[in-house]
Amino acid sequence: QVQLVESGGGLVQPGGSLRLSCAASGTIFSINVMGWYRQAPGKQRELVATITSGGSTNYADSVKGRFTISRDNAKNTVDLQMNSLKPEDTAVYNCQANIRRLRWSDGYDYWGRGTQVTVSS
Repeated sequence: QVQLVESGGGLVQPGGSLRLSCAASGTIFSINVMGWYRQAPGKQRELVATITSGGSTNYADSVKGRFTISRDNAKNTVDLQMNSLKPEDTAVYNCQANIRRLRWSDGYDYWGRGTQVTVSS
């Protein structure tokens, strides 16, 4: 089994910062891309940021310059540093990882259960 567990969500005022963390555990041979997605009420889930095992990153235009994704390959973790938060960043944030459980297996996408981020005064 593989589990992704997020932490670090909460309530923050506009302009504030939060740091989300996600840890993958279980039978893991390697992790390819890791990322963060979010879903606001009444909206579709959208990509926030991704990072490859080599450290290449990709960001949604709406968060560029404000959010930073990072990962620790040795610990199987991925973090999202969120600065200059806006009310429109309010959403449930989910961690995602493409994981190979065994040397000869394909990679599959796994998801965490999500953590709520609320930006409000």
